[in-house]
Amino acid sequence: MACLSTSYRVACGTRRQQVHKFIGRLLMDNNSMERQLSSLRTVAHLTSPLQGYRVTTVQSSINKHTQLTQWTNGLHRLSFNAGQEYVNSMHNSHTCSHNRNHSSVHTQQPAGPVREIQIDPYIILDDELKYFYDDVRDLLQSGTSQPELDTIACYYFDGQGKALRPMVTMLMAKALNYHLNNESHQLVHKQRQIALFSEMVHSASLVHDDVIDQSDFRRGKPSVNALWNHKKVTMAGDYILSIASIMISRLRSDDVTIVLSQILTDLVQGEFMQLGSRETENERFAHYLTKTYRKTASLIANALKATAVIAQAEDNVAEVAFQYGRNIGLAFQLVDDMLDFVSSTEQMGKPTAADLKLGLATAPVLFACEKYPELNPMVMRRFSEPGDVERAFELVHKSHGLEQTRFLAKKHCNEAIRLAQELTESPYQKGLQVVADLVINRIK
Repeated sequence: MACLSTSYRVACGTRRQQVHKFIGRLLMDNNSMERQLSSLRTVAHLTSPLQGYRVTTVQSSINKHTQLTQWTNGLHRLSFNAGQEYVNSMHNSHTCSHNRNHSSVHTQQPAGPVREIQIDPYIILDDELKYFYDDVRDLLQSGTSQPELDTIACYYFDGQGKALRPMVTMLMAKALNYHLNNESHQLVHKQRQIALFSEMVHSASLVHDDVIDQSDFRRGKPSVNALWNHKKVTMAGDYILSIASIMISRLRSDDVTIVLSQILTDLVQGEFMQLGSRETENERFAHYLTKTYRKTASLIANALKATAVIAQAEDNVAEVAFQYGRNIGLAFQLVDDMLDFVSSTEQMGKPTAADLKLGLATAPVLFACEKYPELNPMVMRRFSEPGDVERAFELVHKSHGLEQTRFLAKKHCNEAIRLAQELTESPYQKGLQVVADLVINRIK
């Protein structure tokens, strides 16, 4: 399984970060002020924050809330012609502190209209994510007195990971909390434990995958399998899962435990499907999608569902969270399978055409089979004969397999956006929609 790529570890925020963070707070403070105005029977008409603001007052009590007008006017200026002036003033009035380094996550944003305020999910979640990997390492270190076990278990939690799963989990958690009008610190803390669990399970699965696939390279550095004995590596993967499970048990929620346990069940079943599948041509694509759900999408879907369950959301709201995660997870893996044919080793951080070399027929190959039936026997023998990998790679590029894979991924992203729009509008709800853009547009 792969993740959304990003740069990590920065000493201080850039101007862009500070502006985005300020905007996120403005939008949240603005929503809070709206509720106060409503209780005073004051009418405030606000258009979308992506289009600018218009405030009208009908009672003199609005004088007590002149700060709202100042904020909305500030956003209006920022959204349109005076944006650069505001950025410059932010830069001049804020200084960076280089004394406290912390983990931070960044990602590329798709281009949009100049007048729009683009939400960056990683920046509005900076408080939740900046010490994320430090906390994981602390958990793992506190659970063992074996230095080598701790070293192996922490190897992929070096702050250079890609952090899609915890980011999406916390984004959904905060969006749900706003939707449910329940934004307590205690609830957010519990949801963050679920985000920790999602990343720990994901990394444990990578450790196990390295042993199964005998891979030598991951995330731009030697894999755990290349550095340590495979028996020790397997035990380290199990150890990560055990510490993650203990952490979740402390939430004392049977319903959350059941939802998250399904992730482990699906992971194992998905791996078995991948190891032993030689279905007929008609069954092959359905088998591939089921395997993809179990190995990749189930983790995201059930982690997001768990954030709704711990917040005591209604079943229909929990289902929105689950289905959003399922669609994002499927789209992510479809794009990953496509990139295996078009990205370089340097971009991906692992060898390209890796799936073909492992004997796996992913979506681009299965689509290509429609135009080039000679691929079918290669799929059945898992590309094991000399020249199979090279010939399959060539035929995929000659077919429309890559375009069809991208089209299917985009359908899942569009469905995820539709589901996100069922939640109350907030910066986090908008961030969920941006995630779909990031997934379909990523290049590694």
